[in-house]
Amino acid sequence: MASVERPPVPAEWVDRLSAIVAAFPEVREHDAWIGMAWKVRSATIAHVFGGEDQLFRITFRADPDEVMAFQHMGEPYFKAGWGSNVVGLILDDDIDWDEVAELLTDSYCIQAPPALADQVPRPAG
Repeated sequence: MASVERPPVPAEWVDRLSAIVAAFPEVREHDAWIGMAWKVRSATIAHVFGGEDQLFRITFRADPDEVMAFQHMGEPYFKAGWGSNVVGLILDDDIDWDEVAELLTDSYCIQAPPALADQVPRPAG
């Protein structure tokens, strides 16, 4: 059985994601097994990739009480098959980049050491 090619993530999406996480202390970008990922120290904040189904996804971390909510909302959200707090979002041309920025900010604050997370401006409320 031949494997299906995974599409490359559009460069403009990678650039937008990079710009979002570049605002956080000590973030580094690296090529992942497929797609692109961002880490703070050794902890992954986000991973964007194209799937064999030709859809694009970004995975990130969520608070445990939010994981079930993401899972129950259904598409475009999903619970990843790895990690207890890894969730994701299917990306398309209509993606709400402000929402993505909020999700990645939360993911960073979950994954970063507290001293770094405390440096990230958070919206009131």
